[in-house]
Amino acid sequence: MQKLGLCCDHAGYEIKEFVKTLLLERGIEVEDFGAHSSERVDYPDFAHAMGRAIDLGQLAMGVAVCGSGNGISMALNKHRSVRAALCWNAEIAALARAHNDANVLSIPGRFVSQEQCREIVDAFLTSDFEGGRHTGRVAKIPL
Repeated sequence: MQKLGLCCDHAGYEIKEFVKTLLLERGIEVEDFGAHSSERVDYPDFAHAMGRAIDLGQLAMGVAVCGSGNGISMALNKHRSVRAALCWNAEIAALARAHNDANVLSIPGRFVSQEQCREIVDAFLTSDFEGGRHTGRVAKIPL
C-alpha cells in the first residue's frame, strides 16, 4: 500500500497517534501532517496540508481526526481530489470505501474508543470501491 497521510487537531491527537501505531504495525508508511501534541490548534491548517498532498498525487489516502470528525472533514473536502468520509463505526467505513470511493477516513476522536477506532481503520483499509453504479455517482461529486 502507498504511504498514507495523517492529520488531526488537538482533540484528535491521541487517536491519530493510535492510528499511526496501527498503520506502522501493518508496515504502512505514514506522513504525519500534525498536530504533534494536544496543544490547542486549528484543524484547517493540518487538513489543508494533507489535502494539498492528495491533490498533488503525493498521497492516495489519509486518515483525519478531530473532536467530532466534522470540521476536519469539511476542510479536507474543499480539495478537489479528496473524498473524506466521517466514519464512527466499521460498517460506515466499509460503505464509504465501497460506495463512495472515500480516500480519507475521518474519525470523531472524542466519540470512539481505541478498539472502535481499530475496527473502523481495519474496515476502511480492507474495503475496496465496488465501482459499477457507484462510479458515475462519484464522478459527479467534484464541481
